[in-house]
Amino acid sequence: MASKDVVRLIEASSGVHFSGFHLNGLHNSEVEQPTTSTTECVQRQPFVIGVAGGAASGKTTVCDLIIEQLHDQRVVLVNQDSFYHNLSEEELKRVQDYNFDHPDAFDTEKLISTMENLKDGKAVDIPKYDFKSYKNKTLQSRRVNPSDVILLEGILIFHDSRVREMMNMKIFVDTDADVRLARRIRRDTVEKGRDIGQVLDQYSKFVKPAFDDFILPTKKYADIIIPRGGDNHVAIDLIVQHIRTKLGQHDLCKIYPNLYVIQSTFQIRGMHTLIRDANITKHDFVFYADRLIRLVVEHGLGHLPFTEKQVTTPTGSVYTGVDFCKRLCGVSVIRSGESMENALRACCKGIKIGKILIHREGDNGQQLVYEKLPNDISDRHVLLLDPILGTGNSAVEAISLLIRKGVPEPNIIFLNLISAPQGVHVVCKKFPRLKIVTSEIEIGLNEDYRVIPGMGEFGDRYFGTDDDDQEVITYK
Repeated sequence: MASKDVVRLIEASSGVHFSGFHLNGLHNSEVEQPTTSTTECVQRQPFVIGVAGGAASGKTTVCDLIIEQLHDQRVVLVNQDSFYHNLSEEELKRVQDYNFDHPDAFDTEKLISTMENLKDGKAVDIPKYDFKSYKNKTLQSRRVNPSDVILLEGILIFHDSRVREMMNMKIFVDTDADVRLARRIRRDTVEKGRDIGQVLDQYSKFVKPAFDDFILPTKKYADIIIPRGGDNHVAIDLIVQHIRTKLGQHDLCKIYPNLYVIQSTFQIRGMHTLIRDANITKHDFVFYADRLIRLVVEHGLGHLPFTEKQVTTPTGSVYTGVDFCKRLCGVSVIRSGESMENALRACCKGIKIGKILIHREGDNGQQLVYEKLPNDISDRHVLLLDPILGTGNSAVEAISLLIRKGVPEPNIIFLNLISAPQGVHVVCKKFPRLKIVTSEIEIGLNEDYRVIPGMGEFGDRYFGTDDDDQEVITYK
């Protein structure tokens, strides 16, 4: 590239600065285009919990206890049993030979459609399956409204990967086989009107083989395994605490466990209010932006690995603490990212900081103009600095460069002040093992791919290069 072209590109990048880039003339199919719709970003996503296990293992009891403890939340229970196929006349004649514990016995497509509607905030009608007529049309369906928490319970809900992907938490209830058999005999004779001989015959012929072949293998997908089912109150209490923590998080944090939004306080909200004010002075903008950046940097450093270390205090006592990560560097995305360097240097004395300049217009917004990184960056944990995550495409280019340089994806922590949901989706889907640390999630992007409500052109406001504010210097 000629020197004049480099100068021209650098001058262009120091002009109007979008946190994303213009997508005019985009032809690269690998670049994920952001949506300008803000309604999907505002829609609250429910926390979906899958509860699986063998028949009569205590799944429903576990769900009831969770619902009881979450009495102040909107919680609904969806049973996989509601989605059994209706038996045909031929199947009804030989119902004793029908395997109700086989994956094919369930209408999984209807279950998926129902769950998708619930997650989209739509009310659904869930059928009630009649185990005496083996039909789901004889009983009135149950109306289920959108809720904060959805409990999806059934013996084979972990079997289909599409259903598993809908879940934020997967629980497997592990109960002794003899206990499950005793419970099944009592339940099927009383609730389903079957005689004990029929129950035992079905258990040995279908239930136990299906458990060994289809249900038990799905145990490996569980995030939590509960021994003894509903009798394990300690496990259920811990699960409820975790659910409450997740409900207090932004919806995107439920989808992407590698996204961290620092806990909001009135101080943080107040500083955001100030730096978003179009009428704030440059001095005040820089002052409060630096305070917020420092908080984000400190939070990001908290995600680095540590080793235990003991020291002797002035009183002669031994204090057991931790030692900081030694192999660390920062990388700022020119130019806005340079605003975060001072906070990083203040926290990490003598830290190495690399630079990346990505041209955000032309060549699909992915033209790498300049990079200067530490030679041993592949051996370091990297804090990537860019105050605004917009479309996410330029962030993907910067992260991809780090990975090409040998930096392991889990060693990258991406720090920014504000993030648009579209950018979070793009980055987290492509790099699920890195971490994003931000102070607020925005509403979305407008038709010009600007973050809204946003805070304008961060680099121009921070470095004082707005056209209206530039001083004219006359040399004599």
